[in-house]
Amino acid sequence: MKVLILGSGVIGVTSAYYLARAGHEVTVVDRQPQPALETSFANAGEVSPGYASPWAGPGVPVKAIKWLLMKHGPLVVRPKLDPAMWVWLLKMLRNCTQARYAINKSRMIPIAEYSRDCLRSLRSEIRIRYDERAQGTLQLFRQQAQLDHTGDDIAVLKQYGVPYEVLDRAGCIAAEPALSGVKDKFVGGLRLPQDETGDCHMFTQALAAEAERLGVRFMFNVAIDGLIADGSRVTGVATGAGPLQADAYVVALGSWSPRFVAPLGIALPVYPVKGYSITVPIGNADGAPVSTVMDESYKVAITRLGDRIRVGGTAEVSGYSDRLHAARRATLDHSLTDLFPRGGDLSRATFWCGLRPMTPDGPPVIGPTRYANLHLNTGHGTLGWTMACGSGRVLADLLSGKKPEIDTRELAVDRYDRRFG
Repeated sequence: MKVLILGSGVIGVTSAYYLARAGHEVTVVDRQPQPALETSFANAGEVSPGYASPWAGPGVPVKAIKWLLMKHGPLVVRPKLDPAMWVWLLKMLRNCTQARYAINKSRMIPIAEYSRDCLRSLRSEIRIRYDERAQGTLQLFRQQAQLDHTGDDIAVLKQYGVPYEVLDRAGCIAAEPALSGVKDKFVGGLRLPQDETGDCHMFTQALAAEAERLGVRFMFNVAIDGLIADGSRVTGVATGAGPLQADAYVVALGSWSPRFVAPLGIALPVYPVKGYSITVPIGNADGAPVSTVMDESYKVAITRLGDRIRVGGTAEVSGYSDRLHAARRATLDHSLTDLFPRGGDLSRATFWCGLRPMTPDGPPVIGPTRYANLHLNTGHGTLGWTMACGSGRVLADLLSGKKPEIDTRELAVDRYDRRFG
């Protein structure tokens, strides 16, 4: 079967690889000159199934007010005259109940865990390299109250069988020795030993090369203008290179996906939430993190990627703006220098932002639509890198007529027709 994939981020490329491996003739179209040059380019680098949780949860509205008032707060809202922004925010607030949080998390954990297993298999099969490490994630608590309130998180980890360690100050230093110089800055932590790290951009580019060897055709620097449909089927895609046809179509355009399916009458509640990162050359290896440290107070992840440190964080609701705000970099700089003052050379840091495609309930949107030959693979939010391989594998199974190894029925877009999402 001929499959046309729109988007060459980590979701589009993993989809292409698994579809090609299943024997399909695959073409990937993207406006960029290479794979993974937008949201997949410089994310925090975490592959963290243990942190696969909805942003919408009990207590979040109250926390959001506090975060908005903090100097280095993790949340920024820049109001716009955009109805989609306000509808999305309302839907997210409607999901901030204990019952909906439990349902939404139950849909996220299986795809995240499955994806990590797929990534491990892929790494073993094709020896792909991407500055990967498998040394866990340490959630670092600066205040005793944060450590005291880990009970709910631990209960969820136990429910899903996710290994964890509750660490005191000495335990945190044993896991991340560079923290010994700032031991007065924190009181303890929660460590997830099975989490991994790696450079998403490096991975996506390497996997794209593997996909090409399997016959995948990449069409770069091609503007995607819209989907063409007739009745219950998509008949083509209008592009800057002319109309393109296939037997099946996959929309993997991240935050831009809703704009392409809306003319077909598909209401896809995905909205961009901007994230920022800095990438810093390591100045002193002994002063740098071993793996990932999540600074819980600022919701900032500090990750070692080879000879670099990636510092990622902030949730900024500001529409489709890609403007870099200096105040957001100040937060990232502060977290890094406060915890790893000898680790990186900030004078040589690069500053970046990307638009995370967020659903209001948390789980991604993977699977069929009302159009028989149109599938979606989008809405992964901050977990695109964590869920990429599993999402691509599941999508390939669905298009191949195979039953996926995990239940994905509640990840399809029609879940929003059955409940307020």
